[in-house]
Amino acid sequence: MTDDALPHGGLLFETTRLLLRPWQVSEASVLRELWTERDSRVPPHRQIDAHGHPTLSELEDSIRTNRPSSVGLLAVERKATRDVIGYCGLVDSGRGAQGEPELAFELLRRVWGHGYATEAAWVVLDWARSSGYERLWATVWDWNTASRRVLAKVGFTETDRQEIHTDHGTTLFTTRSL
Repeated sequence: MTDDALPHGGLLFETTRLLLRPWQVSEASVLRELWTERDSRVPPHRQIDAHGHPTLSELEDSIRTNRPSSVGLLAVERKATRDVIGYCGLVDSGRGAQGEPELAFELLRRVWGHGYATEAAWVVLDWARSSGYERLWATVWDWNTASRRVLAKVGFTETDRQEIHTDHGTTLFTTRSL
């Protein structure tokens, strides 16, 4: 799949309720809100620091410079209300084997419990398969039961691999063949 073969010069995926598409700079405030909502157990590099970084401006710059291809985080937009509620996509985290990206998703707390993460994850799995990937990874904190349920619903299984972080919990590694 190449960017120039896709609608509007970028990626666009649709379900009954959702659109998954590249971020627009004007939506950086949604990313900032996600950063502010993160659980206090999340490591410091994934939280807003004492100096307020990442700032809204820094997140806008990140959107300007990071365009998805067969790896990238897509904005998840509800079709009925036209609001962006988070992201779902593939990242090259370096945690899996070569050529095996990681599924990543994060939604605003106010939309949890409506099946949006599961719905978006299915779309990304189809995207990964059509992009030629044979297996995906996903990592999840042991205390994040909601995300663990989403991963199980879309066919990920927990492996024996774990990373124990005394201050943050245990990172569980999951995998799924495509």
